[in-house]
Amino acid sequence: MNRIDLIKTLLPGFLPILVYVLADGLFGERIGLIIAIVFGLVELVYGYVKEKRIDSFIILDVALITVLGLVSVFLDTPIFFKLKPAVIELILVAVFLYSVYSPTNILGMMMARYSRNALPTPSDSQMRKMVLPLVVILSVHALLTVISAFWMSKEAWAFISGGLFYIFFFLYFVIRFYSQKTKHKLWKKKYADDEWFDILDENGRVLFQAPRTVCHGNPDLLHPVVHLHIFDNSNRLYLQKRASSKLIQPDKWDTAVGGHLSSGETVTEALKRECQEELNLDADKLSIKPLARYIWKSSVESEMVFAFYCHTQAKPVPNPEEIKEGRFWSARQIREKMNADLFSENFKYEFDSFLQPVFDRFIQHQ
Repeated sequence: MNRIDLIKTLLPGFLPILVYVLADGLFGERIGLIIAIVFGLVELVYGYVKEKRIDSFIILDVALITVLGLVSVFLDTPIFFKLKPAVIELILVAVFLYSVYSPTNILGMMMARYSRNALPTPSDSQMRKMVLPLVVILSVHALLTVISAFWMSKEAWAFISGGLFYIFFFLYFVIRFYSQKTKHKLWKKKYADDEWFDILDENGRVLFQAPRTVCHGNPDLLHPVVHLHIFDNSNRLYLQKRASSKLIQPDKWDTAVGGHLSSGETVTEALKRECQEELNLDADKLSIKPLARYIWKSSVESEMVFAFYCHTQAKPVPNPEEIKEGRFWSARQIREKMNADLFSENFKYEFDSFLQPVFDRFIQHQ
């Protein structure tokens, strides 16, 4: 989940208050309260049917509407219900700040659950960049809601507690959009001769472009790469030893073929280019099959990896400018050396996650 996904998750929780404002104007306070509660419950059921999960934020929202609404009706004063948006916002602010500045990352756990653990948890620095703007927006809006609840008209409170919340986030998105656009223009001038990558969201959609130099220093910029695992007829896996000059994982044994996609380049085009550049292999003559797609994050960069595999009788010829050396390894040899600090962290992840089952399947069919 990125910052936009997080905001999309929070925004529906504030819809019941808008429903209450409209229903209150048409039917009165008590009926408006009932309609808002029913609307929240419908939201909850709809979310469960659509995504097969219970949205804890909507549960909290409906609970606060119910409790504060009933207190307001019982004491014959709307003040408790009017404070409901501020209460829930301050709870969120507390959760955000506790997640960022304490050892227990509650928000990270919520995000992992939201994505069904399909995405890595953001680093502390990424988490701060994600939530601190939201903390400012929520804190300012909570303060204005409290002021309007005590000292402004009902109409002013209705606008501030409801419509103004969405206006704040609309302005936030507009500012981010133009900020990104300005940054992109500066990059174009400064890194005119650099290689450029497409920057993706977690679903693989292209958001914008960024130069290699910037991507290899900013883990927030997710960009695509290809990996090809090459097996010989004896079901041994070819590995390349990364050059000493490599910025990331130098002198480590790694995937046979690996490389970034240039901006606008397809996965197939990148596979062909990297096979030729690194191992002097013609990808059109290889029976390449898809293996996995996943997101790999390090302290240096974030990659969306498109992994493939193939069998070949052709002998790879390593490019000495790219690769120190290369050779075929059996599954047993790899397992025996796994803890000897020989392999890149990315390769170890791939071997543990999906290469071992491929080895086992090949052995069973021998």
